[in-house]
Amino acid sequence: MDHNKRRGMAGQVKRFCERFAQGAGGALGRVIPHQSLLQWIEEEAGDYRERVYGPMQTLMLFIEQVLGADHSCQDAVAHGVSQRVALDQSPCSLNSGPYCKARARLALSLIERLGREVKLIDGTTVSMPDTAANQAEFPQSPTQKAGLGFPLARVVAIISLSCGAVLEWATGPCAGKCSGETALLWQLADRLRPGDIVIGDRYFSGYFLLAWLTRQGVDVVMRQHQLRHTDFRRGRRLGAKDHVVAWARPQRPSWMDAATYATMPETLVLREARGGGLILVTTLVEAADVSKKDLLHLYHARWQVELDLRAIKTVMQMEVLRCKSPQMVQKEIAVHLLAYNLVRAVMAQAAFLGHVLPRQLSFKTALQLDPRLRREPAPRAARTAFLPPGLSARRDRPIALATPTGPRQTSCG
Repeated sequence: MDHNKRRGMAGQVKRFCERFAQGAGGALGRVIPHQSLLQWIEEEAGDYRERVYGPMQTLMLFIEQVLGADHSCQDAVAHGVSQRVALDQSPCSLNSGPYCKARARLALSLIERLGREVKLIDGTTVSMPDTAANQAEFPQSPTQKAGLGFPLARVVAIISLSCGAVLEWATGPCAGKCSGETALLWQLADRLRPGDIVIGDRYFSGYFLLAWLTRQGVDVVMRQHQLRHTDFRRGRRLGAKDHVVAWARPQRPSWMDAATYATMPETLVLREARGGGLILVTTLVEAADVSKKDLLHLYHARWQVELDLRAIKTVMQMEVLRCKSPQMVQKEIAVHLLAYNLVRAVMAQAAFLGHVLPRQLSFKTALQLDPRLRREPAPRAARTAFLPPGLSARRDRPIALATPTGPRQTSCG
């Protein structure tokens, strides 16, 4: 990257951090170090051409788009024009086509690097526009007739219990072979670190997944699967309805190759405990270190992941995506999660200053109280200020934003 381009990018990075620093007492401005952000852009964006919508400007508008109430590309472009005027720069066209193309060029790996750190696991689904490309990649539910449903994507996330940030995620279709939540978690299993404690529901308590996580040095606390019989008369007794047993390796499933199956242990030593109407299975087998009451308290914290996913889908409005191609759907999900993590970072720093736990703060309230985190649609004046002559708005009808100079392109991908 040449000197002039690097200097221009450094200015954009500074404005990006200052943009978020205006809200929540400057907390977001300290979330992303300037030098790290500049280095990541150089590594992920490569030798890009100077444009109105460079990598940093595009990412900045994309984040504001998913945080805004309108969620449209046209609204993001209108805000971009207003920002250029505020910086004494010449206004660009209101045509949303260049911005949509810039989003398509944006490297997914750059978005993921910006969103990085006991862990909760769970999955959810999101829908998207009914295009041929989306249907091919993310088919609609097989229970719906053709032409009557929307494409569905499954998202499995690893979320921090302490602050609610999304640490890792994987996406895939909701229909077809190996499309379940456990299959997506297999993709993320090697990203868990030794010493982690993972909490999940009964859907993830299969033998092979537990064996893989145990080999990675990861401890688990999960609910016993409803199809597995638990006999507390067997094994080493630790207390009432609390024992350590050895699970025998089941037969090789059709989705697992023989080489992987051979690496799985023939037995798996686990602890089973009943309390509060639940049967839990865990690798924390020492009752002297972790009591049954501790296990129940830890598992009850799993409900936080349900609230986190609800905040992402409902409050962040990710339940229904807008992009029309699978590649842009992946990026739209990534930017939603990045914006969500930025808000969580603000909440964590506010909790530190207020001497409370981050989980004691409301995600929705954080967005409502800080106008810089959840902006409203661009004002009418910003949408009309740079229309070509002859296209001024009339009082008796809405302004026609569909007729800017140049060919119209309203597709989101």
